Amino acid sequence: MGIYLNPGNDGFGEAVRSEIYVDKTGLIAQTNKDINTLQKYICVSRPRRFGKSMALQMLAAYYSCSCDSVDLFKGRKIESDETFLVHLNRYDVIYLNMQQFLIRAKKQDVTDYLERIVLEDIYEVYGEYFSQQETVLAAALERIYMKTKKKFVFLVDEWDCVMRERQKSENLQKQYLDFLRDLLKDQPYVALAYMTGILPVKKYGEHSALNMFTEYSMTDQDVFEEYTGFTETEVKELCAQYNMDFALTSSWYDGYQFTQFRHIYNPKSVVEAMRRRKFSNYWTSTETYEALKVYMDMDFDGLRADIVQMLGGGRVKVNTRSFQNDMRNFKTKDDVLTLLIHLGYLAYDSGKKEAFVPNKEIIEEFENAMSVGGWSEVMRVLKESEKLLENTLLGDEESVAEALDRAHTEVASILTYNDENSLSCAIGLAYYSARKDYRLIREFPTGKGFADIVFLPLPHTGKPALVVELKYDRSVGSAIQQMKDRHYTQALEGYRGEILLVGINYDKANPNKKHSCVIQAMKKV
Repeated sequence: MGIYLNPGNDGFGEAVRSEIYVDKTGLIAQTNKDINTLQKYICVSRPRRFGKSMALQMLAAYYSCSCDSVDLFKGRKIESDETFLVHLNRYDVIYLNMQQFLIRAKKQDVTDYLERIVLEDIYEVYGEYFSQQETVLAAALERIYMKTKKKFVFLVDEWDCVMRERQKSENLQKQYLDFLRDLLKDQPYVALAYMTGILPVKKYGEHSALNMFTEYSMTDQDVFEEYTGFTETEVKELCAQYNMDFALTSSWYDGYQFTQFRHIYNPKSVVEAMRRRKFSNYWTSTETYEALKVYMDMDFDGLRADIVQMLGGGRVKVNTRSFQNDMRNFKTKDDVLTLLIHLGYLAYDSGKKEAFVPNKEIIEEFENAMSVGGWSEVMRVLKESEKLLENTLLGDEESVAEALDRAHTEVASILTYNDENSLSCAIGLAYYSARKDYRLIREFPTGKGFADIVFLPLPHTGKPALVVELKYDRSVGSAIQQMKDRHYTQALEGYRGEILLVGINYDKANPNKKHSCVIQAMKKV
């Protein structure tokens, strides 16, 4: 057992012995399908603290021939898979944490440093097959394969750290990509190459030379959806075990969605919330808000409006295909939004090609980033939102209408009213503080149409539900009547208690009082 060659199963052993371990060994069944096939090159990118390193430690424990991992996988999902014993502890594993190499290389060339120390490790086992003076890792592995026909499983953690932390060093980035291409592409000694990082494979013209990799990113995890974070079923089980409220857990940490799994939770935050028995910003606290603010403040036409729209509970269309998969070359606002999707600050619906803010934890991080300057008009709306909610619950229609007028004036330079959708986003922003006690749902299906916005109270808040219908150059009376005629409240299945019907109209032609509001209370029993 070495440092880089066959590092063993200690890392995975620590994971399964932890207070909270969620079984993700089903991922191994998927990699077993691809091993020793043309699909053996896999690049899985996810945000930080989404279990990437743990997945690699699991794969190392399973494939490495230097250890016996039968007991570690006993009772796990993979044990019942027909391929379990076929590949268990049958391969030499080369485990490369690129973050460590980048730090330790210091002023040395990172790839030269990597090759030197990894070759030292491999020489201890296979020194009879290549010279100790060999300096090219790929050449040494070719000779080992030629003599022994042994294949290797490559596990590369933080593969993209060179792109993230040496953003201006294009020569270093190209050299690094060339190194990976030479090491892995079309090499007979590769049984499986599984890379993980935050960004998908860097696009560099001719240096898109890692094109043998199938990519699974936050815009499309495909067969790896279930292993991107915690599923709804897994979180429900944890909430039952730790006596934590599932609805509150969902509002804090749910929101990442894919084609099959529509509810994926942030694993870091869920684990910490269960262990500490309280909800807080666990994932976002692992990095400063300045990391988000840098991208929010980029000067691309329409970027600020899109961010405001998403903070108001809306979604925005994003073209993710132009993104160059780095953190420096941005040409459009879509490139910035795509990066925020990969970083985990935005969620993405690949079917509708729309981005949105996923949950309460991320909403608060956007608020932190805006609070330090440049977003003063939005911050004023957010600060006044608590009073707006209070007046709504009191049924003070006049005060609500006046507050909405002020909110519109504040954000008019960013978000222009031109239809009910933009009005809906502005209203959602004005009611920003409601998300502390409510779950906001836009275009809530009612059976005979859609309520524009529904605020469902979280458990134990004791507050009424709000059903909001918006009109543009119409009348508030027609909004209330539509809610009654279409029986909007019947769609609140399982909810019992007071409901406030809130009708809001924006009258573009009225220079003095653009918003009007009617609030009616009713009971659902």
